[in-house]
Amino acid sequence: MENITYNSIVLQVEGFKVTKESTEYAFFLFFFSYIVIMILNLGILAIIAIDKSLHQPMYLLFCNLPVSDIVGCTHILPRLLSDMLVPPSERLISYYECVVQAFTTHMFGTTSHTVLMVMAFDRYVAICNPLRYANIMTSRMIIKLTVFAWGVPFVWVAVLLGLTIRLNRCRTLIENPFCDNASLFKLSCESSVINNIYGLAFTVVLLTSSIGSIVLTYSKITAVCLTSKSKSLNNKALQTCSTHLVVYLIMSFSGVSIVVLHRFPQYSEYRKLSAILFVMIPPSLNPIIYGVQSREIQKFLSEKCCSRKRLKKNPI
Repeated sequence: MENITYNSIVLQVEGFKVTKESTEYAFFLFFFSYIVIMILNLGILAIIAIDKSLHQPMYLLFCNLPVSDIVGCTHILPRLLSDMLVPPSERLISYYECVVQAFTTHMFGTTSHTVLMVMAFDRYVAICNPLRYANIMTSRMIIKLTVFAWGVPFVWVAVLLGLTIRLNRCRTLIENPFCDNASLFKLSCESSVINNIYGLAFTVVLLTSSIGSIVLTYSKITAVCLTSKSKSLNNKALQTCSTHLVVYLIMSFSGVSIVVLHRFPQYSEYRKLSAILFVMIPPSLNPIIYGVQSREIQKFLSEKCCSRKRLKKNPI
């Protein structure tokens, strides 16, 4: 299909190059991963919604992360699974659906950074200004931080895709398992210098701001812990901040790998694998990491388990 039509409405998704024998294993792996991601993230949202003791700024801000993970995975993995069941020549997608998928893909990746930034700010206030925490982290502040976490990525990604949509297309092959901005502007035979410049600037600004905010807030938290003699404060800081950093490092490594590998066409299969791992690994680990480290969530789950055991032993 490539190089035959001009500005075609129908595109072909390259997908994964796997053998027929491996297709079933890959399908069930992705399907199982998607089910696990949905159960874990919906479960965390349900626990936070049900347990009133979790209606705190930290958990309310954290809710943005599973929401982003659910939206991102649902818009990518089901389509990927359906493509795996058909021959490569039948993996077709409309241009408009591809643009929407690319927009959602980049929103998912960008909000993962901005949500962790606002969560780092929350931890900074909680540990460095505990007496003023209630006055600073009000309902209005939570709304402002949530709007920032979603509003800034929306504007950045809208501009990113807007620059790509303006280009005429002379190809129809999406060289990726799903649609993203780089795959879309590679369909054009026009100059994509502006797209490359904005894309790189977008990545640099996002990584610089997220890494800068993480380093700044955690440096101040470390300074407070070093000068404080409170073991409970230090333990709390170590527990919450270490898990936060683990999530951030996993997500950043996965995201940077995709950006770097897009510049090396000879490693296209590694890029595809990195793109899928970015969709699968952070969303599956986020609820586990935060669920394990949260005493409140552990308490809620243990109470539910104990109550069920009592009901089984003493049925009415």
